[in-house]
Amino acid sequence: MFIIGITGTLGAGKGTIVEYLVSEQGFTHYSVRGFLREELERRGMPVNRDSLTAIANTLRAKHGSSYIAEQLFRKAREAKTHSVIESIRTPGEIEALRKNQDFHLLAVDADPRIRYQRIRKRNSETDQISYQTFINNEEREMHSADPLKQNLSACIEKADHVIMNNGTIADLTRETEKFLDQIGLYSNNKQKNRSK
Repeated sequence: MFIIGITGTLGAGKGTIVEYLVSEQGFTHYSVRGFLREELERRGMPVNRDSLTAIANTLRAKHGSSYIAEQLFRKAREAKTHSVIESIRTPGEIEALRKNQDFHLLAVDADPRIRYQRIRKRNSETDQISYQTFINNEEREMHSADPLKQNLSACIEKADHVIMNNGTIADLTRETEKFLDQIGLYSNNKQKNRSK
C-alpha cells in the first residue's frame, strides 16, 4: 500500500496529479481542503482562502502541527488502498507522516504567472482574486518560523521528488509516472497489467 502526500504552490497542478492518480492508478483521494471545508461549514463560517487558512491554523494550535494530515492518513490506512493526501502544507505534517514507511511526498511547482492563469480558469470559490492578491497569499504561505503555520517552501524542500510543471498535462503525467516508478509503484502496476 502506497500513501502519497502532495505539496506545492497554488495552481501548480496538485489537483491534476490527484485526478491522474485516482482515475489512472486507482488511488483514493483525501483532501485537506475538503477536511477544512467541512469544519468551516460545521461552524457556519464562509469558505474562502483566509478562512481555510485560519481554521487550519486554529486546529493545528489546538491539536498539534500534524493533526489534519494525521487524521487523513489514519483514514487512508483504514481504507487499505493506495491513497493520495492533498495537500501537505507544514513541515510538522511531513515529520509525522514520515514515521510511516508507506508514505512518500511529491511536490509540484510552476512559474507564478502560469499558476495564476490556471487558478483563474478553474474558477473555484477561492480563486477569484487579483494577481497581486495571489502573490500576497503565496508569500504569506511560503515561509513561517511558526511550526503551526503553512511553510510551503520547507515542504517542497522535504519532498522525495519535485516536478516543475510549466508544460502540458501530458508532460505532468509523464513526470508523475517517473515518480511512481521511482518509489516502485508504477513499474509494479505495469507488471500486473502485463500478467492479466
